[in-house]
Amino acid sequence: MSETERRSGDSAWLPTFGAWVIALASTLGALFIGEVMGQAPCDLCWYQRAFMFPLAVVLAVAALRSDESAWRYAMPLAAIGWLIAASHNLLYFKLIPTAIKPCSQGPWCSGDGMLLFGSLPIPLLSLAAFTAIILLLFIVRRRTTA
Repeated sequence: MSETERRSGDSAWLPTFGAWVIALASTLGALFIGEVMGQAPCDLCWYQRAFMFPLAVVLAVAALRSDESAWRYAMPLAAIGWLIAASHNLLYFKLIPTAIKPCSQGPWCSGDGMLLFGSLPIPLLSLAAFTAIILLLFIVRRRTTA
């Protein structure tokens, strides 16, 4: 490995590691809410989990390998998860009509069950996590592509 490759890998490691920490915390948080607190996820939460859980694994491998191209395969997962989280927030905050509610069974996507500790909206936490991961992946991309 050349000195230039080593330096770009080093500069990409910290934001990749940060993105992994966020994905891992989000994954563990979702599991805690569902399994320990006993709160069943709505349909949109399941879809967001389908994109967050693999990010925790993909970004862990990328951080361990100091893979400076991690943004190429992690960004699509994060972007699709972000779109789902954004639509969930629009529904939760009643910015789109509930007539297009995707929830068929289980808790409503915009109901009171979507609050953590009685005041913190879970959809907003998900959107914040996906946003932070995307921003960190953009930093990785910027540092590794010249």
